[in-house]
Order: sequence, then structure tokens, then C-alpha cells
Amino acid sequence: MTSTPLPTTVDPARLTEVLDGRWAQVRRDAREQLGEEKYAPVYGETNAEARERITGLTKDLAATGRTALGFPRAYGGQEDAGASVTSIEMLAFGDLSLMVKAGVQWGLFGGAVQLLGTERHHERFLADIISADLMGCFAMTETGHGSDVQQLRTTCTYDPATETFDLHTPHDSARKDYIGNAAKDGRMAVVFAQLVSGGERHGVHAWLVPIRDEAGNALPGVTIGDDGAKAGLNGVDNGRLSFDHVTVPRDMLLDRYGQVAADGTYTSSIENETRRFFTMLGTLVRGRVSVGGSAGSATKLALEIAVRYGDVRRQFAAPGEDREIVVNDYLVHQRKLLPALTKTYALHFAQEELVSTMHDVQGAADVDEAAQRELESRAAGLKAAQTWHATATIQMAREACGGAGYLAENRLPALKADTDVFTTFEGDNTVLLQLVAKGLLTGYRDAFGSLDGWGKAQFVADQVRETVLERTAARSLIARLVDAVPGRDEEVSLLDRGWQLKAFEDREKHTLDGAIKRLRKGAATKGIKPFDIFNDVQDHVLKTAVTHIDRVVLEAFVAGIERATDPAAKALLAKVCDLYALTTIEADKGWFLEHGRLTPTRAKALTGAVNQLLKELRPHMRTLVDAFAIPDAWVKSSIVDTEGARQEAMAAEDARVRAAAPAGESAVDTPDDTAVDLEMAPAQ
Repeated sequence: MTSTPLPTTVDPARLTEVLDGRWAQVRRDAREQLGEEKYAPVYGETNAEARERITGLTKDLAATGRTALGFPRAYGGQEDAGASVTSIEMLAFGDLSLMVKAGVQWGLFGGAVQLLGTERHHERFLADIISADLMGCFAMTETGHGSDVQQLRTTCTYDPATETFDLHTPHDSARKDYIGNAAKDGRMAVVFAQLVSGGERHGVHAWLVPIRDEAGNALPGVTIGDDGAKAGLNGVDNGRLSFDHVTVPRDMLLDRYGQVAADGTYTSSIENETRRFFTMLGTLVRGRVSVGGSAGSATKLALEIAVRYGDVRRQFAAPGEDREIVVNDYLVHQRKLLPALTKTYALHFAQEELVSTMHDVQGAADVDEAAQRELESRAAGLKAAQTWHATATIQMAREACGGAGYLAENRLPALKADTDVFTTFEGDNTVLLQLVAKGLLTGYRDAFGSLDGWGKAQFVADQVRETVLERTAARSLIARLVDAVPGRDEEVSLLDRGWQLKAFEDREKHTLDGAIKRLRKGAATKGIKPFDIFNDVQDHVLKTAVTHIDRVVLEAFVAGIERATDPAAKALLAKVCDLYALTTIEADKGWFLEHGRLTPTRAKALTGAVNQLLKELRPHMRTLVDAFAIPDAWVKSSIVDTEGARQEAMAAEDARVRAAAPAGESAVDTPDDTAVDLEMAPAQ
């Protein structure tokens, strides 16, 4: 296997140009406007102190004008949804409490007013929301119904006699919970509830509901509680809201998709209740996209700390040498950091592509329902992938920094605590993967119909072909791509981009076909309930969603590389992409072996190829994290500044002691040969 040599050095600024993408100016402006220490976290605060500080920074942020990016020009905005999400991603390099607070205020609360309301709501409220003069909440989640929003229990019943709604929380499990801005700062909430008019339910809608007076006291009928201490995000005032027959004026219904006349008549341009519900939620996809991108920022920050620390932290000297080895030179350390770093790059390109798609779809003059559904599915899958990757990578980075990584002053504990909830807010990740899978299954149904006639025959033929391939590893087109035979013309390198893309695509297709086959088998079984049919295949369905997202991410990475104009930067990105592709396949090696896509010999070669790529990328680890262009003031980690100086001082002291020792004596304790061998073994 041959590998194109990398340039000795690559300018990280050339990589930054590629990473910054379509909204490069927004990223540059954020580094200049917000790249100061006051936007970084403060360690050791009480909840009250953290909340007070973050509230002040929220006001400061509003004064920069960045909070208006996604809002209409008529109210001081720029109507640039992509810029708005990109700005949130950049904010996530600083204190994540501020990012979440901003997301609640301008993404969720303001976004709901903008996208679910109409002109009268915009005229009355948007300017004050943008300036943070009106602080608000997004009250959707209920204690008993987090993911199943369509079954919310809160009701809002219209009374034509008074031309008002009656908002009511019927029991404790219908309480709105985990609501940002509710415990302290919120004066108004967008409340989601079941709309009832004329004795008939019309599904979930949203209302603007005042919850506090100007003095900060709860309004009559509104009960406000504090969620109390959390694992992280101490600067965010999460709270609980309950409503005891609160009167809401008719014009406070956010009625873009459903209107109630003075006499109680309900009308909507979307007749089907389920379709209307998902259309409403689809307009709020921006929040989910923002969470995924913010998780990516936190991951980059953790990797920057771990890589920079690993470049100066020394541990154990090689036999016969005095100078200890920097930990980034150990293969096992590279095995931790570099695959995570390459996946972070891959997810960055996928996120950038998603934000661009979101911007274009939501900015179109006419709604493209198919494009909107695809956007929602892609946003769901990438949010799950990015937040799970953040959780795993930040933990790995913490361990890679040893005991230092456990100290608050080194940022990693705060990153762990603050991002942990990302896997379950803006949609629980497992539920989101089911949404992705549902889209894939729907697409399959649309392509093959009921699988009668030609569709059924083609489906069966594909299954027979796949079975034969798995049993015999026949040298079909796929087999040639999968199993390289040295010395033969059809040998395909593991570094061949076409082979990598084909491997991802083939795995996705096979898992989807298999899920369909199992669902059809269940449906043909007499007496089995629809729930049991799906539940019995749920693990397979989720696997299908994961393989789909993996393929989407790789394709986005490949497309991103093409944007590079500097040859050295392009070569490095290509190598990073190789490592991402091969480590993804290596992580699922069992599947590729079980299904005839890899032979044992090829699987062993895969591990060797990964190790070779690690060796080639080792000199560029610092370049890859420097390319994130995170201002030092945001990093806020003591070890990246002090460890190098400490190690150099230790080395100088060791040299001084050795020079002063009598001939033939060792003045510095060193491990004996056995200890050295034991300590060095994992790195060899």
C-alpha cells in the first residue's frame, strides 16, 4: 500500500480558510468581537453568581448586534439564518452557559415568535426580544412528555364569550420542566399546549404567555419553580412552569399555521393535524442544528487542550536516554486523539453543509416539503452524532490529560458537565435516530411502493445476491472493492477514496435492506401487533440510521476537501479524511467481516493502514487544532500555558544534577530495565 507523502509543514491559516466556510466573516467577527476573557467560563462560582454573570453577558451580547442576525430586516435583523447558527457555534467556544442562554432567548423564544407568529406578533415583540429587553422562555417539554411532544397534556381552551383562551396544567406530570430562563429572568413564555375550541381538539399549538410582572413576581395563576442544582450549565436558570386556568388573549396565539376566529371557528392552511404539527416543529429546526454545531465547538476545544498538553507533557525516557518522551509520540496516545480529531473534522464539514442547506431551504420563497423533511432528518441525525461524539471525546481528552484534566482550572471538567445534557435536549438522541430511520424507510417505500411486482422481485434478487456474497465472498464488483489481492489488477487500496465511499454506501444499503426484510417478515406473521413488529427490529433500524449518517458525513468531508485551494492544506485534509474513513470502518470491523466485506487478511491490513496514517499525521496534530483558530482567551486552561515551562524546568534541573554527580554514579532515579519495558510496552 502506497501513501502520498505529506508536506513537512502546513500553514494552519490555510486550513482555517477551508473550515470557516460560507460564513467565514461571521466566524472572524466573533473572534474579534467576543474573543476576550469575559466570555470564557469562571470556575468555582455559586449558582447565583453564575446566573448573575451570564445574565449580564447576555445583555452585553445583545449590544454587539450579533443577536439580530437571523431576524427580519424590518426589526433590525439581517434575515441570515446561517449566520445566526454560525454565531451560536462560535459562542460555544466560550462559556457554554452563555451559549445556551443565547440559544433560549434568540433561537427558541425569539425563533418561535418569528417563525410561528405573524406580523402583529413581530411588530409588538421582536425588537425587544432582539435587544434582550424582553427575556423569554420556550415552554414545550413536560415532565411526563419530553420526547412525545404531540401528546402534551397542557390544554389551552378557547371561550368565545370572552374571546380568550384558558391555559391549564391538569396534573403534575404536565408541568413544563427544564425550561431555560424560567427560574429567574423570563418575563414571557412561548407555551405549547393542546388547542381546544368548540369542544374539539386541534393538536399542539403555541401561545405567548406573560409569566412575571415588571418586578419579577409570578403573575396570577402561574407557578414558577427552580430546577435547582444541575450537573453543569450553572449560569442557565432552568425552571418549572405550571398554569392554573390562566387567561390568555386570543391574539396571543402564534397563529401562522392555525387560526381561531372570534366565534371559536378553527382554520388552518394545513388540514391534516399530524402534518400541521410536524410542519410547525420543522420551522424550529434551527435550534437542533445549533446544538449539534455547539457540541462540535466544545469537542474542538477539548481536543485543542489535550493535543497542546500532549505536545509538552513528558513521561518516561527510552532506555539509554535521559530525556523523557512527549506523550503525543506514543502510538496509544495517537490512537486516542487522532481518530477523534479526524472525526471532528468530518463532522465539521457535515455541519457546515447542513447549515448551508438549512439557510437555503428556510429562505426559499416557496416551501419545498421534501427538502424540509430531508433537512429535519439530517439535522436530527447530525445532532445525535455530534453530541455523542462530544461526550465521548471530552471524556477521552480528560483522561489523556491525566490528573490535570480533572482540575477545574483546566476546563475539561466544565466541558464534560456542560455538554452532557446535549445528548438529550433538543431531542433525545435515540429518538432522533428513529426519526432518521423513519425517513429512510419512507424513502424506501416511496421507491418500491408495496414491494409488489417488479419492486418485490428486485428486492428479493438483491437479498439473494447479498446472501451469496456473504457466504462465498464471490469476486463480484463489491468483492473486488472489498478484498484486495496482492499482485492482481483489481487490487484496490484501502486509501482509494472510491473504495471508502463504496464501503460506507454499501453498508448503509445493506442495513436498510435488512431492516426492510425483517419488518416485512414481521408484518407477514399472523397475530403480531404493529408495535411488536417495529420493537423487534428497533436495534437494526437504529443501526441503519447510524450507517446513513456515517455515509453523509464522509461525503461532506470529501466535498469540503475540494474547497481547499492551497495544495499543502488539501493534501493534509485528504490524509485526515483517510484516517476518518478507515477508523470508522475499523470500529465496525465485525460487521464488515460478518457480511463478507472484509476478509481477515484485509482486516489486518486495515489496522496496519490506520497505524501508518497515525504516524504520518503525528507531526501535524498541533496544526490541525491550531486551524480551529480558537482565541486563547476562550481556551481558559492552565495546562496549555504552564506545562511546557514546567517540563523544561524539570529537564534543566535533571541535567544540572547529573552534571554535578560523581563519575559512575547516577544522581537521578530511573526505572530499572524491567520497569522501563513495562511502561514502554503499550507505546511500541
